[in-house]
Amino acid sequence: MLVLPVVLSAAPLLPVDEAAKQPDFFTFRAQLQIAVAKRDKAAVLAVVSKTVQNGYGDDNGIDHFKKNWAIDKPNSKLWETLGTVLALGGSFQGDSSFAAPYVASSWPDAAGDGFENIAIVGNKVNVRKAPKTDSEVLQTLSYEVVPLDTTDHGNDQWVAIKLPDGKKGYVSRSFARSPVDYRASFEKVDGRWQMTSLLAGD
Repeated sequence: MLVLPVVLSAAPLLPVDEAAKQPDFFTFRAQLQIAVAKRDKAAVLAVVSKTVQNGYGDDNGIDHFKKNWAIDKPNSKLWETLGTVLALGGSFQGDSSFAAPYVASSWPDAAGDGFENIAIVGNKVNVRKAPKTDSEVLQTLSYEVVPLDTTDHGNDQWVAIKLPDGKKGYVSRSFARSPVDYRASFEKVDGRWQMTSLLAGD
């Protein structure tokens, strides 16, 4: 039986989802998740703030939101992006504000720079020697933060990370997330929850 060595990590980052603390927000998010799954453009736009923050420039507001996400096109990235953000939990920032996903809202100080480290968002995720599914498994990681290998940017499917022994390994992008990846904020305004930001970067 092959016994894989234990991985030391920069910091643990267990999933957090505080949505149920406020039943009205929990219901709001569940309805939004349904709308996203159905690609119901009207239902999603109905909860997007007119002043939604789309980035750090002058492209904020709902008109830019529609344009940036090409929401009228069948291949819009909005559905996958927002669906993933909503699926990864989050936490309240006061009584009337919720930030998602948990990777961004609960990123520990000990984890370091979000551009240099990445969170593993799964249990017993394989770290492979090469960026392919049939490559040798070097380690497994569970809900931990590990440093990126900044000399190798990986590809669309794989992320290159550094292991404690100095070796490089690859993790499927579906199980790795940065705190500066897309994230959303929700605020309760006049008794109604709205999405007030959906952006990436810092």
